[in-house]
Amino acid sequence: FSPQVDAANTGRVLASDAAVFLKRSGLTDLVLGKIWDLADTDGKGILNKQEFFVALRLVACAQNGLDVSLSSLNLPVPPPRFTDTNSPLLLSATASSDVPWAVKLEDKAKYDSIFDSLNPVNGLLSGDKVKPVLLNSKLPVDILGRVWELSDIDRDGMLDRDEFAVAMFLVYCALEKEPVPMSLPAALVPPSKRKALSFPGAMPLIPSSAATKESHQSLPPVGILAAKTPLIQ
Repeated sequence: FSPQVDAANTGRVLASDAAVFLKRSGLTDLVLGKIWDLADTDGKGILNKQEFFVALRLVACAQNGLDVSLSSLNLPVPPPRFTDTNSPLLLSATASSDVPWAVKLEDKAKYDSIFDSLNPVNGLLSGDKVKPVLLNSKLPVDILGRVWELSDIDRDGMLDRDEFAVAMFLVYCALEKEPVPMSLPAALVPPSKRKALSFPGAMPLIPSSAATKESHQSLPPVGILAAKTPLIQ
C-alpha cells in the first residue's frame, strides 16, 4: 500500500480514499462502481490489501479492453495506469494533440448532419434527444449506457457536436461487432477536448451497486438505458 491510499498505514483502504485514487485511472464511474463491487467482497466499504490488489487488476483489465469480471483476473495484462495528481492531465499522456482523431472527416460530416437534424440548443443535445438515436441502433442497453458514458466527456449530461460524433463512432463500431472500450482510447478523444480534459478525482465513487444505479439517473439516458427492462417501442 502506498501512502497515497493508506495515509494512516492501517492496512485497509476506505471507499472515499480508494475513490480518489481509482478515479485517476480515467475509467468511467459506471466501470469503477462495478470494479468496487467485485473487490469489496463483504460489502463493508473497506478494502484490505488483497481486495485492493483485485481492484487494481480489474482496472488494468478495463484499461486493456477486457471484461470487468473475476474471470478476467487470471489473464495477462499490463499494470494499471494512473495519472499523476500533480499534473491534471488525462488518460495517460498518449492523448496528446499529436494523436490523429479516430473519427474520419467524411464520417464526421455524416454525424454532423444527424446532429443538426436533432435541433441542438446552443450547440448541445440533451440526453432525451440523443436517446432515440441510440435506441434506434437496437444495441443492448448496457452497451448504449457505456456509449453515453464515454461520449459525454465533460460529464454535463449533454453532447456537443464532437461528443456526438464519438457516440456515433462507438455505435457504428458496436454494430460492426467491435467491442465498445471500457475507457475512451486516446485517439477517440476529440482534439477540442484534449487540453481541457482532466480527472480531478474529487467526485465520489459510490460503492454499492444500487447507489451507483441511482447516481446515474442524473445522466438522462444512462438512468433509462442501464435498466435491463424491456424497452417499449
